[in-house]
Amino acid sequence: MTTTAPRSDRSTPSPSEPAAPPSTTTTPSREGIFASLDNRNFRWFVFGQAASTSGLWTQRVAQDWLVLQLTHNAFAVGVATAMQFVPTLIFGMSAGLVADRFDKRHVLLATVSTLGLCASVLGVLCLTDTVRLWHVLAIAFFTGTAACFDNPTRSAFVHEIVGPGRLRNAVSVNSAVFQLGALAGPAVSAGLITAVGTGWAFVATGGWYVIVLAAFFRIHSADLIRSPRLGRARGQLRGALSEIGRRPVLFYPILLAGICAFFTTNFAVVLTAFAKDLKLSAGGYGFLTIALAIGSLIGALLSARWPGSRLRHLVALAGGLALGQLLAAFMPGVVTVALAFVAIGAVGMPFLITTNTSIQLACTDQVRGRVLGVYMLVTLGTAAVGGPVVGLLAEWGGARAALLAGAGVIGIAALAVSRQLARVGRIEVRGELRFKVARLRAWLATTTRITGQR
Repeated sequence: MTTTAPRSDRSTPSPSEPAAPPSTTTTPSREGIFASLDNRNFRWFVFGQAASTSGLWTQRVAQDWLVLQLTHNAFAVGVATAMQFVPTLIFGMSAGLVADRFDKRHVLLATVSTLGLCASVLGVLCLTDTVRLWHVLAIAFFTGTAACFDNPTRSAFVHEIVGPGRLRNAVSVNSAVFQLGALAGPAVSAGLITAVGTGWAFVATGGWYVIVLAAFFRIHSADLIRSPRLGRARGQLRGALSEIGRRPVLFYPILLAGICAFFTTNFAVVLTAFAKDLKLSAGGYGFLTIALAIGSLIGALLSARWPGSRLRHLVALAGGLALGQLLAAFMPGVVTVALAFVAIGAVGMPFLITTNTSIQLACTDQVRGRVLGVYMLVTLGTAAVGGPVVGLLAEWGGARAALLAGAGVIGIAALAVSRQLARVGRIEVRGELRFKVARLRAWLATTTRITGQR
């Protein structure tokens, strides 16, 4: 059933102004947590996603630990993390355009192959004891470039697999699988690092991506709900920016997501800082990472049955994320810190799911890839800037200082957006009342004229 966009996105166009394109938003219904797995193609996609996220987290933990071993500096870990996001600043808009113009399955096969190759090369460098910091930074950049094109394409591909009716459920299931990978990846990575060395963790990552390729080859193209391909024309990137700027239902989720990503995407930096402050081993660092993943898994499973995708839900979740970071900053030991990160994950994952779903459902098919490209550009771009900043905060005041800064900025942003939405809502209510009064007067005038003629 098709519905209108949320209240904050409604307006009455003037006669000389073209109406906005119809929304593809579909009212989500409460259904089984795994309802989207009825779709055969989505089952293969999820299987591939499980392998992909396991590889991602295996590599990420190994990379952070490798940089910490090479430099003994949290700031260097932040720089390495930032190098994975810098390509999004360069290619982010173009990546969304690629998602709209080309076959999404073919794009994903190319990006997954590149990701597997990058991990394998880093593994060989470690095993031959020739790895240097600049190797890690360079490979992080190439990995980030592949991920830059992978992310908007993968998100838009989910829409082609399941359609708008089960999109939120599919995004939630996909996020739950991502967190299962986040549980398996650090455990595998920490085990391999402890048992046989860091290099084998990167080799294992290459193996995960081979499984992803096999799963994507099993997806039947004939069963996909194809979006129309975008032809070549001038001004297509500007058109996506204009679409976002004039629609609050797109603008505010992207704005909030960017602010939150500045701090939350760099939790790996905070966790390594906690490992340093609390004198933890690789196993202890993996334990904190797993705690965050457990909370995120809980949040993803709860989101699969929660139909809310409105802006007010998003603002409330951002406020909860700020509160969770404030709580974690005052926890005294490793166990209490881990429990606080479970709470952060349980709020943060629904925030990400609500953002992704609300953006995709508010977009038309022709512009979805580009809007998702802008969304990835904002979130990963701010993460690229935030990595070194959070690293410096962690070096200066410890992990707790970085968490307090994140809690303060995110909390202020959530409050500001909440006040703006309330103001926009009041303006729109007054506008709707004026419009209805004008229509009533016109109807009365017409009725009076017809009655007088009779």
